[in-house]
Amino acid sequence: MPTLIRFHKTGGPEVLQYDQVPARALQSGEIRLKVEAIGLNRAEVMFRAGQYVEAPVLPSMLGYEAAGVIEEVGPDVKGLKPGDRAASIPGFSMTRYGAYGDSVVLPAALMAKTPDRVSSIEAAASWMQYCTAYMLIEYGGMKRGDTVLITAAASSVGLAAIQLANVVGARPIATTRNADKVQALLEAGASAVINTKESNLVEQMRQLTNGKGADIIFDPVIGPQLEALCEAAAPSAQVFLYGLLDPRPVPFPLITALTKDLTFRTYKMSLLTGNPERLEHLKAWITQQLESGALKPKIARVFPFKQMVEAHRYMESSEQIGKIVVSVP
Repeated sequence: MPTLIRFHKTGGPEVLQYDQVPARALQSGEIRLKVEAIGLNRAEVMFRAGQYVEAPVLPSMLGYEAAGVIEEVGPDVKGLKPGDRAASIPGFSMTRYGAYGDSVVLPAALMAKTPDRVSSIEAAASWMQYCTAYMLIEYGGMKRGDTVLITAAASSVGLAAIQLANVVGARPIATTRNADKVQALLEAGASAVINTKESNLVEQMRQLTNGKGADIIFDPVIGPQLEALCEAAAPSAQVFLYGLLDPRPVPFPLITALTKDLTFRTYKMSLLTGNPERLEHLKAWITQQLESGALKPKIARVFPFKQMVEAHRYMESSEQIGKIVVSVP
């Protein structure tokens, strides 16, 4: 009988519990995955706490990223078969599917085959971060020579954005509020790092770009910092806003936006995962980069399956640099 990690009430990490749940029959377009690794995401912490964009249906499953071996395929599944190594792409609702378990049911359309050179730990750490950062290519047209300002850059998505910028020949400039993360960001491929707790973001960007500013800004924080980000932008820059880590009100810098002719773009994963053509292009591009080694996720820490509560606590500490993964025996 599969073991699923679920919660019966919203709250802190302690509400997570291990439930023995009978395996259900597969419906059309579904697969059953023997899980070997689970990637953790901030969205799951918010979902567990009842603070996410969708409300859980209790008792609730959770989890977007699992990697392992396909055990069974349901009706109408094409391109996948039992024995294939695969990982899930975040694009489903956690009110219907969840990745936290030792055997889980997932939608086949949102599975990607895992290249031989990529471990299940790495595969479980890849798809949320690279799919999110991929918006810089799909919608931002990020290219060689662009200067890209990446805030909260020590997160898994921030590190993914640094890697994607380097793949296409752009120049990634990272920000952090933690002096201990500066060297790690440089080692991860950032061309420069701005400690926004100790330095003025706008002044530093002007120095680093000879007064021009950033061509693309990639920000999950927003809040009052948006004003400084727009000041640090180049004329006709694109500003991508993909999170709301700072819950404070967001003053919109209208004069700066008008003066610089800035373009603002919000983003949700379904823009890619809900479009079959874009989804297949996304799968192919990221798989190719993983297979070549151009993209390689940074793993912050691996927890054993029985320590999911501790893994969630670690995520909430924000101490990590990179992805938190849970291994499944």
